[in-house]
Amino acid sequence: MSLADELLKLEQLRERGSLTSEEFERAKTRLLGTGAAPVGSTRLAQSLNSLRRSSTDKWIAGVCGGIAAVTGVEAWIWRLLLALLFFAGGVGLVLYILLWIFVPAE
Repeated sequence: MSLADELLKLEQLRERGSLTSEEFERAKTRLLGTGAAPVGSTRLAQSLNSLRRSSTDKWIAGVCGGIAAVTGVEAWIWRLLLALLFFAGGVGLVLYILLWIFVPAE
């Protein structure tokens, strides 16, 4: 179904009284993709953009301290998780090195 057909169906639903004007506008905005991003994705994007390696809470490069600052979870939990992942095939080491390279310092 094309975009024009979907907009036409929305208009017909509004004329019949199946949709209120507010519901019609929300659905139209969603179809056209011109609305604001959903609240959850905005929060996630802000968190990812604020991720920085910690200069104070660090053992090696500050990756776990930086993740802890963004998530609110203690840094030792992140260190333990990455250590466990390290012993599970080296995934923790690879992940830590990638974060060390791509996450900027404070």
